[in-house]
Amino acid sequence: MSSGIRKFLSRLQILKTARASKTKSRVSRCILLFAAVLLLPLQSFAAQVNDIRLWRSPDKTRLVFDVSSEVAHSQFFLENPHRLVLDIRGTKKPATVATPGLSTTPISKIRYGVRNKKDLRIVLDLRNKVTSKSFLLKPNATYGYRLVVDLFDSQGTKAAVPERVPSKPSSRRDIVVAIDAGHGGEDPGALAYGGGHEKAVTLNIAKDLAALLKKEPGFKPVLVRTGDYYIPLRERSSIARKSSADLFISIHADAFTDRRANGASVFALSRGGATSETARWLAQRENSSDQIGGEGGISLSDKDDILAGVLLDLSMTSTLSSSLEVGDMVLKNIGTINRLHKKQVEQAAFVVLKSPDIPSILVETGFISNPKEGRKLKTRSHQRALARQIHKGVKSYFVKKPPPGTLLSKLKAEGKVSTRPDQYVIQAGDTLSEIASRFDISLSSLKTANKISRSDRIRTGQVLVIPN
Repeated sequence: MSSGIRKFLSRLQILKTARASKTKSRVSRCILLFAAVLLLPLQSFAAQVNDIRLWRSPDKTRLVFDVSSEVAHSQFFLENPHRLVLDIRGTKKPATVATPGLSTTPISKIRYGVRNKKDLRIVLDLRNKVTSKSFLLKPNATYGYRLVVDLFDSQGTKAAVPERVPSKPSSRRDIVVAIDAGHGGEDPGALAYGGGHEKAVTLNIAKDLAALLKKEPGFKPVLVRTGDYYIPLRERSSIARKSSADLFISIHADAFTDRRANGASVFALSRGGATSETARWLAQRENSSDQIGGEGGISLSDKDDILAGVLLDLSMTSTLSSSLEVGDMVLKNIGTINRLHKKQVEQAAFVVLKSPDIPSILVETGFISNPKEGRKLKTRSHQRALARQIHKGVKSYFVKKPPPGTLLSKLKAEGKVSTRPDQYVIQAGDTLSEIASRFDISLSSLKTANKISRSDRIRTGQVLVIPN
């Protein structure tokens, strides 16, 4: 082959290679362009709102937007009329997501729109002026990412906690029992076997216990949570302190991965938890007006480190001792109707138990994840039975050790209160039907337990046996 032909063939090959390269380049550009077109909607709407939930509490309204991924957001207010505008970047809301009911909230209407072709704009039309706080929560065992918007009522947080109970005359003060129903709102607690949540069970038992104590002379119950909404853990014990509580009871229903786990438990604060709480109070005392010892107690703000530490240690030691004692009485009474997980009061560093001057216990009413106990815990009859046994344990403790200056201490001194929780001393004006109603039992069972016939009369000071 001549050199001229070889040169020609070489040039031809170069030309083919160049053309092929150009073709590949064009194909590559087309693929990239096509991919960019496909990805454009994903970039514009990287997330979506999957659900909207709402809870109303005494001082605020909480809106929770369940979003598919982490999102950025901003908010601002508009006046005349009052509105809150929330922009969630790169997010859309499907038409299938319904707006929750707004009748008991400061929100009159929720409107949605698209901003900058890619952001979700939410406008809350407000009936009155509120303040707002919004934040993103990361996924947990129950929910994925959540954008939370809290709307605080114009009167602030005053309605969130009961007013401090004014002191009655020295011998007439009621014993205040703060009852905390665990979880609530967007925190459902443990999932019950067969469906349902811990937060509903605990609220029912708390309300039943409050009803029993309300009927008991010399007692005043305070419900920390009255509905389906969430209260931060520290705020729960703060509500009890602001109510001048003599006892704090937090009610829960346990859960475990092994469904065979069963039995009720009662917890008090651990020694380690008490030590850490003492340190926390010492660290913040200069910036806090809190005082230990309740009404007329001791302020720590003007004490030096050594004296403040000694006062706190004494308070925590006394409180822990009382917690263990009342916890033991509650546990023994629950054990008459329910299997116990442990036969003694356990101790752990639960945040809600860390009040330095209020005896505090946490009652795990059973394993809601256990098939048998889960079904029982969801029944109103078992919930009421648990409330009755907790009530008996609480009454036993305070009858044994009534706080000075209380009505109960006066009644005990006058012999007008029984030292046994399953007995009742008849007071002036009492009737059998009223007593039966007070203890949530039938009139016939009360008469049978006390061998009372139709012709028998009851008298003031007579001791009645209260059947389970």
